Amino acid sequence: MNCRAKVLSPESLPAWREALRRAGRKLVVTNGCFDILHAGHALYLEGARSLGDALLVGVNSDASVRQLKGESRPVNPEEDRALVLASLSCVDAVCVFGEVTAGRFLALAQPDIYAKGGDNTVETINQVERRLVESLGGRVVIVPGARGRSTTGLLEKIRNL
Repeated sequence: MNCRAKVLSPESLPAWREALRRAGRKLVVTNGCFDILHAGHALYLEGARSLGDALLVGVNSDASVRQLKGESRPVNPEEDRALVLASLSCVDAVCVFGEVTAGRFLALAQPDIYAKGGDNTVETINQVERRLVESLGGRVVIVPGARGRSTTGLLEKIRNL
């Protein structure tokens, strides 16, 4: 499947999810900005994918990244970030969502497992998202990435060149 076909609209998520459910496949979902893909992302996404049969990545829209990270971000536009993620073999689908938090996206995706990065704990993630996933029968799993790897760190390094 080409990477463009792996980028789904929010409206198409329920039908895509239902097809996975009918096939008996366990869905892992994660989300984030994924502004500049780095080794930490790669290891984290690979680890998340290993938890189930399919990995769906929610990508914050450009507007929501600006709200979360500031006016200088994102470096890469949402379409580019989605395509780069979709090109990874461990990623089965990508969906851009416009909200700052992932609640609506999670409600549409209905994950069996909601994977969050190792810089979080089950107690420190967004508790509304946690309760939503759990109310849908899913569970939260913390997946380690590569310590010391971050987009913010890369951008700081670039600024100091």
